[in-house]
Amino acid sequence: MAQTAVDQLINQGLLANLAASPARDMIGFALGTLLGLVIGTALGLSRAADWLFMPSFNGLRQIAIPAWIPLISVWFGVGETAKVVFILIAALIPVVLNTHEGVRGASAPLIEVGRMLTLTRWQMITRLYLPSALPSIATGAHLALIYAWVASIGSEYFMTVGPGIGGLIIAGRERFRMDLVMLGIVILGLVGFLINHGASLIEARLLR
Repeated sequence: MAQTAVDQLINQGLLANLAASPARDMIGFALGTLLGLVIGTALGLSRAADWLFMPSFNGLRQIAIPAWIPLISVWFGVGETAKVVFILIAALIPVVLNTHEGVRGASAPLIEVGRMLTLTRWQMITRLYLPSALPSIATGAHLALIYAWVASIGSEYFMTVGPGIGGLIIAGRERFRMDLVMLGIVILGLVGFLINHGASLIEARLLR
């Protein structure tokens, strides 16, 4: 496998594949996290929105992520946009749930103090609700990062083959080259470990 890795690195563009998957993953993760933060905050702040939409969202989150592929393919095709949307959905769910929980769990005395100080709605959100919810939000973002990486490889595997580690594994399968398959699996594991470890360090730094 070491010889295969060297050959792929020098002659077969392994670096391009290795760069494509994390880049796609980060785009989908960033969009999903941002959208999830907005939705989760809105649902946490509004009892009416919580009552109207959370039951439906809780039902949708029970659907396995791969089950969205047919709909995504119809709406966005099977190219890069569809892959990013697939990753976005995977990242969105844990961020929405944890942000909603964190905002809903904000300290009642702090909220009362904010009202006594006549803070504006925006000040209440940015200085009270979101800081109070930060541990929960960080947990959601950490989970979103892991789910997004898994979804990134799944999108490469189930949609149009393109640059990425998933494409490398598919190429190895179609050529009956287990060395390529094993190389791709090892790379997936190493990158996943680095992503998880990096997220843990960032989370600890932010919450400290």
